[in-house]
Amino acid sequence: QAQLVESGGGLVQAGGSLRLSCTASGLTFSMYAMGWFRQTPGKEREFVAAISRGGGRTYYADSVKGRLTISRDNAENTVFLQMNSLKPEDTAVYYCAGIYSWSVGYFTRGSDYNTWGQGTQVTVSS
Repeated sequence: QAQLVESGGGLVQAGGSLRLSCTASGLTFSMYAMGWFRQTPGKEREFVAAISRGGGRTYYADSVKGRLTISRDNAENTVFLQMNSLKPEDTAVYYCAGIYSWSVGYFTRGSDYNTWGQGTQVTVSS
């Protein structure tokens, strides 16, 4: 069945960098628009970044624009989130999500996606 597995989370100091990966299996990855979301205890899940199935279109939350970059490698069935200049407020569990799409666009609402990974913890210390 369709599965997304995140990796790359960890503990980093403020100003540091991390690169998250999300590898897909059991689905035709090149037909999936992908997104990254994050959540902290007691808060709603928050949109972070999205990418179209071909990778040509991306979109970011204002809070991460200029610091985080989403990309994908369809040959490797993987979507990435490069995280630079990290801040303590970036601390969260990060989830990747996918949705089969005939369009060339991206999606920013959690309800748009029907396939989710298990999450990876990112902790940024001050």
